[in-house]
Amino acid sequence: MPDVEHVPAPQRVAVIGAGMVGLATAWFLEERGVEVTVLDRTGVAAGASWGNAGWLTPGITTPLPEPAVLRYGLRAVLSPSSPVYVPPRADARLLRFLAGFARHSTPAKWRAAMRAYIPMNRRAFEGFDALAAGGIASVTHEAKSFIAAYRTEAERSVLLDELGHIRAAGQQIEFDVLTGAEARAVEPSLSDRVGAAIRLHGQRFIDPGHYVHALAASVRARGAELVTGADVVTVRDEGAGIRVVTSAGADERYDAVVLATGTWLGDLGRRFGVRTVVQAGRGYSFSVPIEYLPAGPVYFPAQRVACTPLGTRLRVAGMMEFRSAGAPLDRRRVRAIAEAARPLLRGADLDDRADEWVGARPCTPDGLPLIGRTRSSRVFAAGGHGMWGITLGPLTGKLLAEQITTGRQPAELHPFDPLR
Repeated sequence: MPDVEHVPAPQRVAVIGAGMVGLATAWFLEERGVEVTVLDRTGVAAGASWGNAGWLTPGITTPLPEPAVLRYGLRAVLSPSSPVYVPPRADARLLRFLAGFARHSTPAKWRAAMRAYIPMNRRAFEGFDALAAGGIASVTHEAKSFIAAYRTEAERSVLLDELGHIRAAGQQIEFDVLTGAEARAVEPSLSDRVGAAIRLHGQRFIDPGHYVHALAASVRARGAELVTGADVVTVRDEGAGIRVVTSAGADERYDAVVLATGTWLGDLGRRFGVRTVVQAGRGYSFSVPIEYLPAGPVYFPAQRVACTPLGTRLRVAGMMEFRSAGAPLDRRRVRAIAEAARPLLRGADLDDRADEWVGARPCTPDGLPLIGRTRSSRVFAAGGHGMWGITLGPLTGKLLAEQITTGRQPAELHPFDPLR
């Protein structure tokens, strides 16, 4: 295989995956004059990008494996109503992922992973601002309020401790500590059961489905071909180029390829040295009408329920379900989220649910994404962001486009080596 320095800058690149990460990479490649084709087996935002909470929260973008996760215990994670759910009949691959996840859920490993995130978090909005300057027809909203609400001060102490660790790791995050009454004065949508809260500052949110479709439209308008229903079955390095073959028989050669296939990253990446397990951590959401639409996101950390005002309705999201990405939506999870949120929201009709959705977040055992060059100098990975693909997707695309076109790896991407 030729050294990366001897590979000329690619002129034609295939991006496999039309979620936030793949489309952002395509957009920034076009910004650098590259001809791009985007291929997706289903459609734009068909995976984890559409129905998530849409938070842009670099202030609390942290490694998913954390010491608190281990406190759930076996009985809790086997309960269908648990916010973290593992099916009792886990397969060997899932067990391997969970074992690695547990090994990384220690204070020392969390701190090391947090240090890896901080340079990305500091620049996260830079990617969105560049897309806005480039004319993306969807906006990011400043969170006029971002409330993390709790029943008791004792519950709130968990996040206060985490915020202390985040600051100690070197990350900037500003917040206020509120009583329940003070939180309701800011957000009347909170019920009287809320007895303590934290208000975060400097965060944003988007309508993720609308935003990713607007990003796709901009990628097309700049000249890219966007092919949906294209299930890529073969990616082969032929030395002078990359052969990409779909199940429908399409067969094209490109100078380079980006694997941005989310939970399915390992399917194509394994032959190029990507050995890290990428596991589906499925999240659920739905929308409901609410009397007092919040001015920004509302989070119930103890219940792991995230609420976002989108249009005239409130999107309610939650759950981390470690099971097959293609498994059908399980309405027990939807009901569990609704029942967890019901006592804490005022004026929300949680029985008038619409847009019920499940999507697979691509999670790694160490909580770090896989971004950068693989064993082939022409094949690049971009995935495994867990819950942070929306927040970090545009910056991922910007930095990866820089690496692909210059051959130089930006310093921010060093900890996310796909071959680690």
